[in-house]
Amino acid sequence: MTARVDSQLVARQVAAALAEDLGAGDVTAALVPATQQVRAQIIAREPAILCGTDWADTTFKQLDPAIRLEWHAHDGERVVADMTVVRLAGLARPILSGERTALNFLQTLSATATAASRYVEAIAGTGCQILDTRKTLPGLRLAQKYAVRCGGARNHRLGLHDMVLIKENHIIAAGSIATAIAAARRTSPGVPVEVEVESLTEFQQALDAGADIIMLDELTLADMRTAVELNRARGARAKLEASGNVTLASVREIALTGVDYISIGGITKHVQAVDLSMRCEFGA
Repeated sequence: MTARVDSQLVARQVAAALAEDLGAGDVTAALVPATQQVRAQIIAREPAILCGTDWADTTFKQLDPAIRLEWHAHDGERVVADMTVVRLAGLARPILSGERTALNFLQTLSATATAASRYVEAIAGTGCQILDTRKTLPGLRLAQKYAVRCGGARNHRLGLHDMVLIKENHIIAAGSIATAIAAARRTSPGVPVEVEVESLTEFQQALDAGADIIMLDELTLADMRTAVELNRARGARAKLEASGNVTLASVREIALTGVDYISIGGITKHVQAVDLSMRCEFGA
């Protein structure tokens, strides 16, 4: 089972989103009588991988703990068009006030999980794994990375603190790939070191210097295969990650070169919200 995001983080994210939306109060929901009861359902309008149920739950519970939710699908599960995802019952005002915030979380996180799932399915059977990146929505890093896991992909580094990732500007500043890796070993002992390379020459330098992971940035398929062969000749000492302009049309060919990972910023950056809507029945 995919490890869930800490409930306190979810609560903080929901509180911030509600504060942004409600401001001084929902002046439209105030048109509804305070005692009005409602039954509602959130419906999927297209196939998707569901994600974000904790955020939706927390949205409504923060507005009114008495609201009842009955989920018909759970995070990481497939939903189909016209499927009821969740049923709600309670006072109308808090349910109406929470509708957009709950849907925003569900639509965005389900979109991330669905995108990740499509790439995972595209490379099935190759032995390669799909990774996310740090190209996430500000403030929703851990939420989107949870959604990536719900879609069957893996997380790359969570932030700047848990892996050294040496890129072009770091190499220029350090003077060479070998110097940058040596400095990383001194300053962050025990932390994995990855190097981004743009040619087979740079790849050989990173391999010789003992990088743990080598990112092949926009290398040709032929160069990727060569890098895999060179790495295997050295006992597969480094893990190889392909990156750059990866699409659903190209991802399987890349996986078949023998790389260990393919990182794709688009699964968190280019999200297209899943179509969900809420329908209400008043007087319940």
